[in-house]
Amino acid sequence: MQPRRLITRGVAPTVLLVCVIGLWEALVKINDVPAYLFPAPTDVGHEFLHRHELLAASVVTGREIVIGYLAAVLAALGFAVAMHASKLCRQAFYPLLVVSQTVPTVLLAPILVVAFGFGLTPKLIVIALVCFFPIVVNAYDGLQSADADRVRMLMSLHGTPWLRFRKLDVPMALPAAFSGARVAATYAAVAAVFAEWTGSQAGLGFVILQAGPSLETATIVAAVLILAVMALALSGVVSALQRLLIPWSTEVRHA
Repeated sequence: MQPRRLITRGVAPTVLLVCVIGLWEALVKINDVPAYLFPAPTDVGHEFLHRHELLAASVVTGREIVIGYLAAVLAALGFAVAMHASKLCRQAFYPLLVVSQTVPTVLLAPILVVAFGFGLTPKLIVIALVCFFPIVVNAYDGLQSADADRVRMLMSLHGTPWLRFRKLDVPMALPAAFSGARVAATYAAVAAVFAEWTGSQAGLGFVILQAGPSLETATIVAAVLILAVMALALSGVVSALQRLLIPWSTEVRHA
């Protein structure tokens, strides 16, 4: 994408963001709203500059998000390939995957804390469970979407199942798999906070829990904004990888 086009596309959201922040600041100051009820952007900015534990907490939560998300991607792709390759696996796992979504993952977090303690492991499991489903479903549907005529033509030329998998199934599945990965990227930050709320001694979720009883609303807003930036950054990385790995995708060309 050309630099001028990038700048042009960035102008509108930047102007809108500046207007929203300006309106937010003006409404809070004009109505003399207390900071503990609804902090102004300047109050939130003060927290960014002077609340140094936010940086350390961001590093902790960011590490949890990245590791948990990568674990979800690897597990989801493995399950998708297994269900695509084996009818027995498909019949065994797919109904369980659907049923698993009826159980709120957040409710499993206390059980995981009891089983694995207050360390990193239960948080990674919660994040991976939340991100797993959209990736595996989209990847599996993509693997199943190979054009029947192309499959017949390939097999008529004595193509092997492995050749079909590499040349037809995987290329057809990649756009759908990336779509699921982008959706899961937006869930990862929320899952990390829920996991930290269940039991932790560090992280942005822990900071939010500590700030709530003290009515430090500006700190809570700052932590939420950091989480939003993390989710956007992770989604942006996935989109960049999609453009790099599958530039031929119609979805990428229209993005």
